[in-house]
Amino acid sequence: MDQNQLITMTNKEAKRYEIIKDLLAKKIDGTEASKLLGLCLRQVKRIKASVMSIGIAGVIHGNRNKESNRKTSEEITKNTKEHLHKTYHDFNPLLAKEKLLELNKIDLSKETVRQLMIKEGLWKARKKNEIKKHFWRARKDNYGEMQQFDGSYHNWFEGRNEQELGLEQCLLLSVDDATGKPTGARFEDNEGVEAVFRFWEEYILKHGLPISIYLDKFSTYKVNHKNAVDNEELMTQFQRAMNQLGVKLITAHSPQAKGRVEKMNGTFQRRLVKELRLANINTISEANIFLKEIFIPQFNKQFAVVPKKEADLHRKLDTKTINQLPQIFSVQSERTVCSDYTVRFKNNYYQLQEVQPTTVYKKDTVTIEEHLNGEIKISLKNHYLNYVQLAERPKKEIDVKLLALTNRKQENWKPPQDHPWRRFLINKTQPTLSIERK
Repeated sequence: MDQNQLITMTNKEAKRYEIIKDLLAKKIDGTEASKLLGLCLRQVKRIKASVMSIGIAGVIHGNRNKESNRKTSEEITKNTKEHLHKTYHDFNPLLAKEKLLELNKIDLSKETVRQLMIKEGLWKARKKNEIKKHFWRARKDNYGEMQQFDGSYHNWFEGRNEQELGLEQCLLLSVDDATGKPTGARFEDNEGVEAVFRFWEEYILKHGLPISIYLDKFSTYKVNHKNAVDNEELMTQFQRAMNQLGVKLITAHSPQAKGRVEKMNGTFQRRLVKELRLANINTISEANIFLKEIFIPQFNKQFAVVPKKEADLHRKLDTKTINQLPQIFSVQSERTVCSDYTVRFKNNYYQLQEVQPTTVYKKDTVTIEEHLNGEIKISLKNHYLNYVQLAERPKKEIDVKLLALTNRKQENWKPPQDHPWRRFLINKTQPTLSIERK
């Protein structure tokens, strides 16, 4: 070794050399040196031999200033930087790492990709004290015990189809509390009752009925009027439908309360937007197919956790309930039968036919059902009434002489003179009975 060579040592290495010098001077023995160095006796002997051979440099690790055997080649680093700037400039390191392997066959660790992105100015490292600590509520024990549900408005297609879809679209998302799995996802124009009904009809047919749904106080899910506190009968269409199915609804008082689905919305906004871009998907129908067949299965395979208990608590549907789903997931309104047996609804007039499956009287209250397929049905006493839609408003509401609409067509029948009904009729020719007053 060159005597004039400058050797750089750490404090730890300098202290180690002093101990080895004492060992060589026989001030301490090998056992005492191993205790002072915190090394095994065999390693102390190796360092001692190295110092005796090459001097002070013997305490320095042999790989100092040497390239690592696992160092990424310059060609791979160059290609990675090109892909990061061209395609993955707004990806996070984990997603960029996954796509580099999947699409470009570049296998790098997440940390390597992160360091490259930081170096290239594509990612900003966060300090540890900037990471907020959050204490999560304990997960439910079983799959199907609770579904957290929310709608997320976002520019999911990045304006690629803005003229047709607008700037923002709504992603309806349910997340199982026990496993963290997205159990349902569907793009809609809004978070209205019909969109939510389509989501849950599809969910229930696929998975069954969950025990409970955890959601916010959006007007679709809960009546927020002050009178609703005192009158529990005030409920939304969604509450009415879930009551019919026996599913418990739990409303959160803050977004943090249903944090799993809120966090999942943020994850989807970071990952799903990029996936849709890479797949060149610009319409809601294509995006819903992509969600169901590709994105959700891959996401669950990668990120889902194992529940504490194995049992699936979703309740399976019987044939009767399946047949009732179109009626349950319909928007229902009440109307009164007019004197001419017409029903007015949303500026349309529906004429009830003379023959009905159940008796219909004037002023009866009927239920108008707007089904998700656009069909309008009128029900009374669990029977669907027969009707025709009128092309225009009736010119004048008249009092139809029919007392009621029944299951048989009315005939022009009059009771005979000796009929019991007529025995008590008093006509003008009969004397009127009166009480003689004294």
